[in-house]
Amino acid sequence: MNRSVLLMPLALLGACNVHSKNPANSGDEAVTINADEGGNIAFNLPFVKGQVKVPAGMMHNGNFDIDGVKLMPGSQVTGVSVDAHNEGATVNVAFSAPASPDTVRAYFVDEFKKQGVEAAIGGDSVTGKSKDGSPFIIQVASAESGSKGTIVIRSKA
Repeated sequence: MNRSVLLMPLALLGACNVHSKNPANSGDEAVTINADEGGNIAFNLPFVKGQVKVPAGMMHNGNFDIDGVKLMPGSQVTGVSVDAHNEGATVNVAFSAPASPDTVRAYFVDEFKKQGVEAAIGGDSVTGKSKDGSPFIIQVASAESGSKGTIVIRSKA
């Protein structure tokens, strides 16, 4: 998975609402980052938490992939959420796609096969495991102009 989308908030700390934390009082090494389609990013790191507003279009141009499989051409990232703890991490990516749900699911399965990653369609979802063993599920539903979906990746520490 390309981590550039996930690290974007760190590069923007200079122009945001930031509150430092006292590391001595922080027993929790949790990291959360939430970004929405409107360009609102909230983050909570072991040493600092805050919010930043970036141009809304910045999210749409996010470069996201799982083992070399990118979103379908014409798709846009509409939200990102990262929740990482000592036990592992969960990454949620919301997206929109210009094709029907069946076409989007078939695209993902075909692309994963090209990369040697096992993936299968089950109902409205594509499920599989990345090359590092992290399970993922891609749920796709109808939307006015094609499809909308959510990618959930879980990894253990």
